[in-house]
Amino acid sequence: MKTFVYIDHFKGEVQPASWEALGFGKSLGAVSAVVFGSGVDAVVKSAFEYGADEVIVADDAALLDFRVEVYASTLSSLVSSQSPDLILLPTTSRTREMAAMAAIDLNTAVLTDATGIEVNDDQITATRPIYEGKLFEKVVSSGRPQLITLRGRAFPKPAQETGKTGKVTKVEARSEALTTVEEYSVAEGGVSLNDAGVIVSGGRGVSNNPSLQPPAGLDEKQAEIWRAHQGFKLVGDLASVLGGAVGASRAAVDAGYIPYSNQVGQTGKVVAPDLYIACGIS
Repeated sequence: MKTFVYIDHFKGEVQPASWEALGFGKSLGAVSAVVFGSGVDAVVKSAFEYGADEVIVADDAALLDFRVEVYASTLSSLVSSQSPDLILLPTTSRTREMAAMAAIDLNTAVLTDATGIEVNDDQITATRPIYEGKLFEKVVSSGRPQLITLRGRAFPKPAQETGKTGKVTKVEARSEALTTVEEYSVAEGGVSLNDAGVIVSGGRGVSNNPSLQPPAGLDEKQAEIWRAHQGFKLVGDLASVLGGAVGASRAAVDAGYIPYSNQVGQTGKVVAPDLYIACGIS
């Protein structure tokens, strides 16, 4: 298995979890460390000493400060050209954002905060905590490339072998990477949830009307969303009659039934209407 390990650092100060990720990568076989930045010779030297067989370096002034667009684009370009099976990263605020953006470029998935990884043939199984650490889930992936961030202190830090060296491969930074907003719109009119005296909210249950027959040719998920849209039309009609606003549960928003701007409650808007009507919310 061809494995890359991204070494996360801030102007030369390496996150310790990077070496833990490198140590795990080494347990799978030959491993290449990936180092981005400007003036990173000391980081490259340490990467060899902590076990890297090869260090892939993008050393460019454009990488002096962390800009996620540039870093993610440089990573996705590298992965596209060299086709590793597995890219490991320590879990930090920077790598979470960078890995997610690179995964979109690569049309693949990213698993975050893994505390254990098993590799069997072409199948990778990652263990990670959920529900604030109360439970653990196992996520199986057979897609390639696979990006995984590793939780700090979940894997042992390898011993440092002073003076060890290896192959250095230089790559170019994608310094021209930009963020472009292609479209942005805000619905005009209607009653604001924050100010509404009456709110009519819908949940996942609005998609459960058996009398509604979706158009032919829709798959199961598309048919579910079609029924939900019809249900929310009724919710909207009632809200309009009452002079109120349309709200939604988190479950309905997560299912793609209605935009996030309508979410009420958990991680959504806090409201204080005189009348609140819940439709299809358990």
